[in-house]
Amino acid sequence: MTEDFRFLGVASDLVASLKQRGIHTPFPIQTLTIPDALAGRDVCGKAKTGSGKTLAFGLPLIEKLSGADSNRVRGLVLVPTRELAVQVSEELRPLARCRGLDLAPIYGGAPMEAQIGKVKAGLDIIVATPGRLIDLIDRRAVSVTELEIVVVDEADRMADMGFLPQVEWILRHVKSRHQTMLFSATLDGVVDTLVSRYQVDPVRHEVSSRQVTVEEMQHRFMAVHEMDKAKVAAAIIRASNRTLVFSSTRHGCDRLCRKLRAENVGAEAIHGNLNQKIRERSLARFAAGEVQALVATDVAARGLHIEDLDVVIHYDPAPDHKTYLHRSGRTARAGESGMAVTLVLWNQELEVKRLQRRLSLDIPIVQIFSNDDRLEALDRWDPVVEAV
Repeated sequence: MTEDFRFLGVASDLVASLKQRGIHTPFPIQTLTIPDALAGRDVCGKAKTGSGKTLAFGLPLIEKLSGADSNRVRGLVLVPTRELAVQVSEELRPLARCRGLDLAPIYGGAPMEAQIGKVKAGLDIIVATPGRLIDLIDRRAVSVTELEIVVVDEADRMADMGFLPQVEWILRHVKSRHQTMLFSATLDGVVDTLVSRYQVDPVRHEVSSRQVTVEEMQHRFMAVHEMDKAKVAAAIIRASNRTLVFSSTRHGCDRLCRKLRAENVGAEAIHGNLNQKIRERSLARFAAGEVQALVATDVAARGLHIEDLDVVIHYDPAPDHKTYLHRSGRTARAGESGMAVTLVLWNQELEVKRLQRRLSLDIPIVQIFSNDDRLEALDRWDPVVEAV
């Protein structure tokens, strides 16, 4: 295994900056892609969220943009959500600072004039969501015509969220000869079309990750009563370290947070109706352990990389098997076995059983009340064994 980022061609000052943050050994996607990216090749990387993609494109981006004195934006990272724009910016900012490069996130939901001011003050790299970037281009506050490096991150999520037409619009307006790096968890369908249209002879790298599927997780399906449902969720959260809870609607997130707080459980909501400062504060409090639960919609949670999740609660059952795996897989990372809990009302049982069949999960739906001792240690009982 590669011992150090230096063996990939990363400069010593950037390696030192990584080490100050406790980052010593490259992830597989970084080992595969960084040498080609530093060589100037277009790179197409297949890897899931949480695999280290940000440094895989960020290190070459910063290395190759260093040394030129310019007052224009030369590097662009396109991401699907504002949370991811902030996360990517925070991860790359210490490295950019090493090379005297200015970097900032540009996203909707924040004051546009302040963002325009940052661009005018001089930015080398923008980490942007497509919609807000197009707004700034239309206002002639920023130009993408002379970009040197373009990164499209989480391309599959862009497709899921309907952003690919905007991404293509932006890429068509890049007139200069430039390097393009694209990263995605899947490279089929419309994402492959993006690769064929906007990359030149790309080198493809794939991290053959174990599928985060049913084998890597523990599953509990619990039949609950409507009046007791939030109390069951609260009991699970209290017995856990850090819990991500999925609600199907924005109003459902807010309503559940109020119910959890009434049960003396610290919870924060993340959804599209909240302004960016509130969302960032909620994420920060959750990451710091100040609140035990983050309650999110599927769209708001996309692209978020959250460390040390014990449990994912499907407060509202997942609408399909892909969503179930995407939600639940957030707690089965780095070789750890995660716990996925689905709360099922009486009129949702048929729907959930169909979901189980699609997942090849033959697990009983166990009736649970909020005073049940089993909620305090979900991993110490097996619903299959109990049903025998």
